[in-house]
Amino acid sequence: MRVVGQVFAVHGDLADAQDVVQEAYAKAWQHWQKLSTYADPEAWVRMVAWRLAANRWRSARRRMSAWVRHGTPPQTPGPGPDRVAIMAALQQLPVKQRQVVVLHYLYGYPVAEIAESTGMPVGSVKAYLHRARARLVVSLGEEDRPAERSGDGALAIS
Repeated sequence: MRVVGQVFAVHGDLADAQDVVQEAYAKAWQHWQKLSTYADPEAWVRMVAWRLAANRWRSARRRMSAWVRHGTPPQTPGPGPDRVAIMAALQQLPVKQRQVVVLHYLYGYPVAEIAESTGMPVGSVKAYLHRARARLVVSLGEEDRPAERSGDGALAIS
């Protein structure tokens, strides 16, 4: 704890001080054969921690400098209401159903490839897709509306 206090006093951020001291002790453990012969191994840990903290400050300063040079990134619009609804409906599905729906409808994988990559039998993939479609129709209230597909067979999500 003494080294954490010293690094914190120098650099002013307790969380960063704890992180760099932990990393310094991990490095000390890796070099313990050599460090165990030192008169004050803690001094080595402290020096490594200070250097790690200084490197973090330099990195932060470079990031801030880049922000100043390039300005803030352009504002990007959030997801549309359809995407939000689809993501919410997907979260209601059991994991295996969600997995096959995402692979098949969002990424256009054929059933056989999904079965191979997940280790499921082809019949299970088909059953999960069937059950998932039924649940999604109810969740999304899409009984009357046909699904929109992109050119590669995947569902189009805006």
